[in-house]
Amino acid sequence: MSNGAEGLSTSTGTRVDLGNPALNEDISAGMTRVEELLQKELCVGEDFIVEKVKHLANAGGKRFRPMFALLASQYGDHPVSEDVIKAAVVVEMTHLATLYHDDVMDEAAKRRGVESANARWNNSVAILAGDILLAHVSRLMADLGTDTVRHFSETFGDLVTGQMRETIGVGEGDPIEHYMAVIREKTGVLIASAGYLGALHSGATADHIEALRAYGAAIGMVFQIVDDIIDIFSDSEDSGKTPGTDLREGVFTLPVLYALREQTPIGEELRATLTGPVTDDTTVARVLDLLTQSTGRDRALADVHHYLNEAEAQLELLPQNATTEALRNLARFTVQRVG
Repeated sequence: MSNGAEGLSTSTGTRVDLGNPALNEDISAGMTRVEELLQKELCVGEDFIVEKVKHLANAGGKRFRPMFALLASQYGDHPVSEDVIKAAVVVEMTHLATLYHDDVMDEAAKRRGVESANARWNNSVAILAGDILLAHVSRLMADLGTDTVRHFSETFGDLVTGQMRETIGVGEGDPIEHYMAVIREKTGVLIASAGYLGALHSGATADHIEALRAYGAAIGMVFQIVDDIIDIFSDSEDSGKTPGTDLREGVFTLPVLYALREQTPIGEELRATLTGPVTDDTTVARVLDLLTQSTGRDRALADVHHYLNEAEAQLELLPQNATTEALRNLARFTVQRVG
């Protein structure tokens, strides 16, 4: 997927070319409506509430989830309808709510290049800001009907399960299975919901709704594992990220978990070193060097291609049109980020 001048802009100003001028125009117009409704919803309530709930939304973000909902709506008879726009905003506001809550759980100081809400105010304010967003979500869902409420209650359950699973830790279980479950619940299910709701509220067929839900679930796994790889192996000038950020926070992502399993001198040294967060710059550099020599990147990349194949298999169940090609290119572009 190129960043051509004929594409549409995300809230960060990045231009996204979907490969078809008419599709670009439709989705761009829809995203403008999404942003308008999102901002309207964020302004509901007392001024002291509005300031808090607009904090992260106004800091930017890719708005991928609502864009995917709009793309999914292209398979029904009512693409980018008013209900589709509401569904897209439901998904984005839920995502924003999870960011407020995640930052409290992670004790994060920054989000989207600005102070996190918990750092700027305090944990209680951040939690309540997320709760208010979920209240807005509930009100919009009431307009969308019981099918949406039922589906999203399951999504909420998965999101909380993933957060609790991550918080409690792996225990005596398998670390890689545990990690896959966490990212499926924390990342995959909400992207899957974007596809499901966008297709549902456009009047798509049941088969197409399910294919778009499953595509979203798979692409969510791709996104997260690719981010894991970039965090460790990317050049900071290319990615804009500092390699080893997760290591410094004591978060061992998929490439690290695979490397820790190696029955080699590399694996042995990693197991001796990675007993918690790594804060010393020299130690971080040594761990990154060991990870580069390990099989962690290749094994994580194999999982990326597994989920990419799952996503592409779902696209084969859809009409082969400009929207399907855009979704196919989106998935491939994500993988290209790791080279």
